[in-house]
Amino acid sequence: MWVRDVMTCEPVSVRPETAIKTALRLLDRYAVTSLPVVDAAGRLVGVLSEADVLRDAVRPDVRNRMVLAEGDPPARPRCAADVMSTHPVSVRPETDLADAVELMTSSAIKSLPVVDARARVVGMVSRRDVVHSVATSDEDVERAVVAMFGFLGVDWLVDVNNGVARVEGPAGAKEQALAETAVQTVPGVIGVTVT
Repeated sequence: MWVRDVMTCEPVSVRPETAIKTALRLLDRYAVTSLPVVDAAGRLVGVLSEADVLRDAVRPDVRNRMVLAEGDPPARPRCAADVMSTHPVSVRPETDLADAVELMTSSAIKSLPVVDARARVVGMVSRRDVVHSVATSDEDVERAVVAMFGFLGVDWLVDVNNGVARVEGPAGAKEQALAETAVQTVPGVIGVTVT
């Protein structure tokens, strides 16, 4: 399965000059953990995460301090460019989803911008997108596999139980390998047996 199979297309993005408060509202409204920051041509120039905007959005409550600090308080960031990550990790639509999952689970990254060959943002893939894909009901997975078999022009049978697809009908090693490879590309399939 590829990133494009599960990514969110046309993600909400911001420009470097977007106000922090606007970015906070977008993160909240769309229930996302990060926003790609793009230039006028839609090319990725950074990523703005919840952590980036929260770091300076919540200040210590002065009521908890016995003595007020002297001098001017530190300036708060005003726009995305002030706090965004300027070296974002990104993936391509044709990246193997397993590789994207490895990036997200081996780091603190919760979502990845998906960029085309010109570095333009074409989507976002998040841990939540992958969970949603894998959690697809057995009935929906079975329908998708049957549709794929129709496209391939084969008359094989499939039964899906807890994400494991059991395929009956392929004759010989080539057909069995085709069935296993094809079925593994269907979102929600976590295992394949061919008989």
